[in-house]
Amino acid sequence: MQVSVRDNNVDQALRALKKKMQREGIFREMKLRRHFEKPSEKRARERAEAVRRHRKLLRKRLEREGF
Repeated sequence: MQVSVRDNNVDQALRALKKKMQREGIFREMKLRRHFEKPSEKRARERAEAVRRHRKLLRKRLEREGF
């Protein structure tokens, strides 16, 4: 991942880097890797995330259709 520093403005480049890392999910992955996660816990977490994503998609679809 690469961010260019323009006009010696490091703060702006750092903000852009953090934004890119957030979009890529690097911070989330770092948080998950801090501790070992048992395979059963991982499956349960991923299943719960999938349910959450699906419900969110349904909510947005219903909202678009005007219900």
